[in-house]
Amino acid sequence: MTSTVERAARVRFRRAMSLMVMTLVVPGSAQLMAGNRRVGRIALRVWLGVMGLTVLLLLAALVDRGLVFGMVTNTTLLLFLRLGLMAGAIGWAALLMDAWRLGQPLSLGLAHRRAVVGFNGVLCFGVASVLLFGAHLVGVQRDFIITMFGDGEATSAHDGRYNVLLLGGDSGAGRWGLRPDSMTIASIDADTGRTVLIGLPRNMADFPFREGSVMAEQFPDGFDCEGCYLNGVSTWAGDNTELFKGSDNPGVDATIMAIEGITDLTINYWAMVNLQGFKDLVDAVGGVTLNVRQPIPVGGLGSDVTGYIEPGVRTLDGHDTLWYARAREGSDDYSRMARQKCVMNAMLEQISPQSAVKNFESIAEASSEMISTNLPASELDTFMSLALKARSEKIASLSLVPPMINTGDPDIDLVHRKVAEAIDRAEGNAPAPAKGGKKQKSPDSVTGGSVGSLSEGYAANDAEDLGAAC
Repeated sequence: MTSTVERAARVRFRRAMSLMVMTLVVPGSAQLMAGNRRVGRIALRVWLGVMGLTVLLLLAALVDRGLVFGMVTNTTLLLFLRLGLMAGAIGWAALLMDAWRLGQPLSLGLAHRRAVVGFNGVLCFGVASVLLFGAHLVGVQRDFIITMFGDGEATSAHDGRYNVLLLGGDSGAGRWGLRPDSMTIASIDADTGRTVLIGLPRNMADFPFREGSVMAEQFPDGFDCEGCYLNGVSTWAGDNTELFKGSDNPGVDATIMAIEGITDLTINYWAMVNLQGFKDLVDAVGGVTLNVRQPIPVGGLGSDVTGYIEPGVRTLDGHDTLWYARAREGSDDYSRMARQKCVMNAMLEQISPQSAVKNFESIAEASSEMISTNLPASELDTFMSLALKARSEKIASLSLVPPMINTGDPDIDLVHRKVAEAIDRAEGNAPAPAKGGKKQKSPDSVTGGSVGSLSEGYAANDAEDLGAAC
């Protein structure tokens, strides 16, 4: 008699556990078998629909990544996805609770009852927490896009390339973006993603502005005033905002007028990078691996040197990466520009999609504090796709610095020619070298942590393969 009762108890226990496992694997199946069939059919149809849509999206990702990028940057779609995940968390947990009820827990022995309650609690908590965390990440993504990117007008590629101006500025009260510390144009092939980084020195003087611009009207003979340098254009515009009616960023607009006049390129978009926030971004992705060729001082130039970043191939945290890119003690601006390009190259090569997903929330938080941009949200999918293409391409670089360019009295015709040649080489349109011509020898010295010297030029400032030069 006792064995029969025990067998019946075990059967009821296995049935209760099976109903909950069925609900975990296929929501609604327990209700179809032992409960409200209408609820079960609705849950099963929703589940099959979600699974079918997921399969379609995976297939679409294999065929057209741009479609996926467009979906993950669509704020309306992200809102519905977030609400759907939240509803799914509540609905699935409710189905699990109903499956527990259908298992008739009051008919079980005390030990079995406790096991069923505990198992159901784990399932409910696990399923709901996963879906709610997914909803949280979707909300972070949506808020990031809304906060970071605007709804401005999208622009077309110029001569098959997008030209994005990257400005680096110090943060601080009343200083955000007033005097850009670094200026680089990322000229990106609209089809292949092949990128040329064109660096402009902050101390360039006596340069022209884009024809017909407000700044060209104010300085028809170029920015030739005493003590006027490229990084001071933004400050000048900030002091004369009445000339830039309707502009939200007079300093950036004036700087673009200068850079377009210097390079003869048309800028599509700009991004202002807060260098202190950049430190947080590097930490968010787990650091950056760089080839440190000489001890790099931390501090200096008006403050005490508190230490050194030692030579070797090292994974640097945000603090050390920022100093690697900014240090000028015992060096010069042009060596620093070379190191900054090495950091850009390393970031592009080393931040994988897997790393971005793993550290998504930290990256989004750091990025929202780091970047101000006029890139519209509608163009995000385009540039995400180009960024993935660029990872498999060599990045080229050209810096408009000595010995090629005299920054105090630049030959603008020479600048235009060098910029055009660098882009032509990147696109594979450069003319073949003259017969008997010698290939330029790469610098074999190291100054301030960069390969080369002020007199012979730094390798990373003029390279067809930036990764090799770094």
